[in-house]
Amino acid sequence: MSDDTVVVWDESLLAYDLGDHPLDPVRVELTVALARELGVLDRPGVRVVAPTPADDAALARVHRSDYLDAVRAAPSDPLFSGYGLGTPDNPIFDRMHESSALVAGASLAAAEAVWRGEARRAVNVAGGLHHAMPSRAAGFCVYNDPAVAIARLLDLGAERVAYVDVDVHHGDGVQEVFYTDPRVLTISLHETPLALFPGTGFSDETGGPGAEGSAVNLPLPPGTGDAGWLRGFHATVPALLRAFRPQILLTQCGADSHRLDPLADLRLSVDGQRASYLALRTLADELCEGRWVATGGGGYALVEVVPRAWTHLLAVATGDPIDPATLTPPGWRALATARRPEREVPLRMTDEADCSYEPWQPTGEPDAVDRAIMATRKAVFPLHGLDPQDPGS
Repeated sequence: MSDDTVVVWDESLLAYDLGDHPLDPVRVELTVALARELGVLDRPGVRVVAPTPADDAALARVHRSDYLDAVRAAPSDPLFSGYGLGTPDNPIFDRMHESSALVAGASLAAAEAVWRGEARRAVNVAGGLHHAMPSRAAGFCVYNDPAVAIARLLDLGAERVAYVDVDVHHGDGVQEVFYTDPRVLTISLHETPLALFPGTGFSDETGGPGAEGSAVNLPLPPGTGDAGWLRGFHATVPALLRAFRPQILLTQCGADSHRLDPLADLRLSVDGQRASYLALRTLADELCEGRWVATGGGGYALVEVVPRAWTHLLAVATGDPIDPATLTPPGWRALATARRPEREVPLRMTDEADCSYEPWQPTGEPDAVDRAIMATRKAVFPLHGLDPQDPGS
C-alpha cells in the first residue's frame, strides 16, 4: 500500500452551485486556497487528482433510474416538479446532473484510490452530500456521493465498511441506503432530530432485519459543546468500530457543528472539530491499516469556520496537524475579504478553545449529553456483544 494521500480536487467542482443559497461553493474554494497557502497540498506524498463524473451505472447503485432522468431533465423544463427538486432546499440549477455526478465521481476516485492501495488516505472536501435519497433530492443534496462510494467499495469486494458522520445533521441518506446491509456500519453524531432537520437519527434506529446494529445514532441536545460532543464520540465510536473491525473507514466531516453555524445549534469550536479528525485518523490507523476516505459536508459559516476546519482535516489526512496558533496567511485573508467582504475573516487557525473532556461514566447524576450517550449505548451496544454499562467497552 502506498503511503500517499490523494486529494481529489478541481475547480470544476465549484459548479455544484445552488445559487443564492446557504450551500455556497465559496466555502470549498476558500478551503483549498487556505490549504494551498499553508503548504498542505505541497507536502511530500500528496497527490492532487482531478475527478471525472460518476457514470449512470455507479449512480444507479444508489439512485433510481427515473430519478437520474429527472435530474437531467429538470433544468430545461420550466414547469418541472417532483423528486424533491425545485424546492428552497434543492433549487434546480443549470447542468445539475453533470455537477452532481462530478461530486460523486470525486468521492468514487477517493474511495477507489484507497481501496486499491494507491493511497493510504484520500479526501474530497466538495463531497459529503449525505441527505440525497434513492429517488429524491433532500437537504441541499442531489446525489449521495458517500453512498455511491460505499456501494463501489462493496462491488470491489469490501466486506466491512464503516461510515462515521460528524455533520450536525443526521446522515439519513447513507443510513437509508444501507439500513439492511450488515456489511456497512453507519454511525452518526448529530443535533437531536427533535430540534433539527431531517427529523431522523434517534438512538433506536439501529438497522433493519438481518442488519441489526448496523446503524448507530447519537442525537445530542442543542447547545452541546466540545467537551460534551467529544465525550459522546469517545463513549460510542471507538468501541463500535473495534467490534465491527472495518476494512476501510469513510467519514463525512460537516463543519456545521460549529457554534457560529447559522443553521444549527451545537457549540463546537474549530479546535474541537480538529480533535475529531485526529481521533478518526487514529482509529483508521488502528483498525484499517490507515485506510481512510474523508469528505466535507455541511457548514455555512462560509469564511469564519469551514475553510479552517477543512484545512485542518486536509492537514490531518496528509501528515502533521497544523498548529492551532498558526496565523491565516495574508494572501488568503485578502481573498476571503474579496469574496465575502461582509464576513469576519479569522486571523488564526484556532478558536482558542479548551478541548479537554471528562470520559463517560455510567454513574452519578447524568446531564442531557450523558442521557443521550446511555440511550445510544443501550440501543446498540448489546447488538455488538458490548456491555452498555461498561465504560471500558
